[in-house]
Amino acid sequence: MTFESIETKILSSIKKRGRGNLLFASDFIRYGEQKSVNKALERMMKEGLILRISHGIYYYPKIDKTLGLGVLYPTLEDIAEGIAKRDKARIAPTGLYALNRLGFSTQIPMNVVYLTDGFNRKIKLYNGTHIQFKRTSTKNFAFHSKLAMLLTFAYKSLGKENVTPEIMKQSKSLLEKENRQIVEQDYKLMPAWVSSIIKSLYAEE
Repeated sequence: MTFESIETKILSSIKKRGRGNLLFASDFIRYGEQKSVNKALERMMKEGLILRISHGIYYYPKIDKTLGLGVLYPTLEDIAEGIAKRDKARIAPTGLYALNRLGFSTQIPMNVVYLTDGFNRKIKLYNGTHIQFKRTSTKNFAFHSKLAMLLTFAYKSLGKENVTPEIMKQSKSLLEKENRQIVEQDYKLMPAWVSSIIKSLYAEE
């Protein structure tokens, strides 16, 4: 198989996926040897057809023409979820990023940390930011409620003494939109002090 035919096949596959999709060099290994695939992707990047997000990770850019915003880059969450899907791993945001996702903080961290049941790794992105995956017990992914899981990780990041009345008020507002019975199933997965806070929020109803 010639280099030109590998590039043609890869480009055809990319276009079928549509704009806004992450691309991994490993996605195209069926078209040729890894070295040839890497060269083809490198060539397409230099031609401006795709963008490099990180080593071995590319992006078929979505272009905004309505507002003239140009290239719409993937979010950190998009990239993290794309990597997790490729690796067949589960992930959950923690630390400052979990606080931001819940609306407890307006600060968007430059470097985000996810817990995972996959591999420990740190991905350096095109803009200098990092996504870190920290392997954790599968127990942390046994939650029935995604909200209960996020609240647990966010509270643990803060520490009991830093869970303010404002955060509790925001938590209560979020819990009102969640099925209480599902959240209650997850009490056994939470530290005692976290489940105690959540139970107290329901008791205020």
